[in-house]
Amino acid sequence: MNNARQIKHLYSRAGFGIRFKELYGHENASVKKNVKELFKNAEADQHIAVITENIDLRPKANDPETKKKNQEDRNQQDKDLNTTWLKQMAVSDAQLRERMTLFWHNHFACNINNAYHQQQLNNIQRTYALGNFKTLLTAVSQSPAMLTFLNNQQNVKGHPNENFARELMELFTLGIGHYTEQDIKESARSFTGWHYDGKTSQYTFIPRIHDDGQKTFMGKTANFCGEDIIDIILSNKQTATFICTKLYRYLVNDTPDPVHVSQMADVFYQANYELKPLLEFVFLADWFYEDKNIGVIIKSPVQLLVSLTRQFYIDYHNPDVLLQFERTLGQVLFKPPNVAGWPGGRAWIDSSSLMYRIKIASTLLNAGVIDFTGKATPEDEAFLAATHRQQFNVIKRTQAVPDWSRFLQDIPLDMPRIQVAEFMLEPKLNQTVIDEVNQTPDIKSMVIQIASTPEYQLC
Repeated sequence: MNNARQIKHLYSRAGFGIRFKELYGHENASVKKNVKELFKNAEADQHIAVITENIDLRPKANDPETKKKNQEDRNQQDKDLNTTWLKQMAVSDAQLRERMTLFWHNHFACNINNAYHQQQLNNIQRTYALGNFKTLLTAVSQSPAMLTFLNNQQNVKGHPNENFARELMELFTLGIGHYTEQDIKESARSFTGWHYDGKTSQYTFIPRIHDDGQKTFMGKTANFCGEDIIDIILSNKQTATFICTKLYRYLVNDTPDPVHVSQMADVFYQANYELKPLLEFVFLADWFYEDKNIGVIIKSPVQLLVSLTRQFYIDYHNPDVLLQFERTLGQVLFKPPNVAGWPGGRAWIDSSSLMYRIKIASTLLNAGVIDFTGKATPEDEAFLAATHRQQFNVIKRTQAVPDWSRFLQDIPLDMPRIQVAEFMLEPKLNQTVIDEVNQTPDIKSMVIQIASTPEYQLC
């Protein structure tokens, strides 16, 4: 396998793809050197600070006008937070950090009506995205967003709320089947007193509402607190296996390989849950670059939008269009469907979503038009005439401006068309794509067609 293909694959999984000029500046360097550079660039931790007010702290209002204004402000905060992060993913050099923040965003799925707390949680996930999993897990668990979402604010001595304790084990660490209902009850008692201050949005432990009695959890008995429960859960290697299985599906292949997952879990567990050694192991493993693992993962809607925006230097004069695309494709940032997050994989694609996905590239890059190749039929010509009339409306509505001159400048003048297509697609070219490439008169039309193929949906 040539070096360029390996590096392209690395950046499609550890980031949101690589541009032409970046690839041809990197292809002579070893994979090891590229992995090192990915981590070096990821040292930057650019916090999002677009939300400066916690609307929950406004004086309580009963009049309809004030309530309406508060809700409008909440909606605007949601939009600002969403589009700010999407754009940051598209332009940041810290690609690996943002890509892993997106992973943790889904792993620790959280949906609350408070953008201030959502931003705080997003920044926690970004800060520890490549750090220690125990530190990340504890910080997420003590965040106002998660304490609210999983009802631990209501978890008090004498009236334990089991919601957080259950999801901690089922979704965040061990997975179903590796704990008992009694373990849930006892750990819920241990997490009583975990609270946050509504005015400062900071975690605080409240001893008077903590159950300080004896608890028996996973065969151990003591006066456990929440931190003890997390320690016991992490001492069970099943936690490493569970996290590594999810990471394998995210970074390598939607069908986990038990041998490779076991190798990952060994590295993770022995490194005391440090994420950097685990990710380095994956990105440097020979099996990561096997043909069966290249171009086989369906891009999430956010990944598709970010990779298009990044590759074509798209500027959005109307950021709301990004939210419309997210809603249409089924992944709105900060609004997971439930506590388990988005299922991913083949769940991203059905007959209607695939049609929308294929149309998005032409909408953003060419006001909705995919040029026909070969001789157009009368029906094609009639469709095209109607489509061209609609172009102005599409431009006006989306206000998405790709920088074509910059994109085309990046492509070496002597690069054969087939090589351009190979660069743009992760899967190997099939005959249909090759025919399209050979029949399309100009490079811009060809690129739009390539971005409008089902193969472009894969990374």
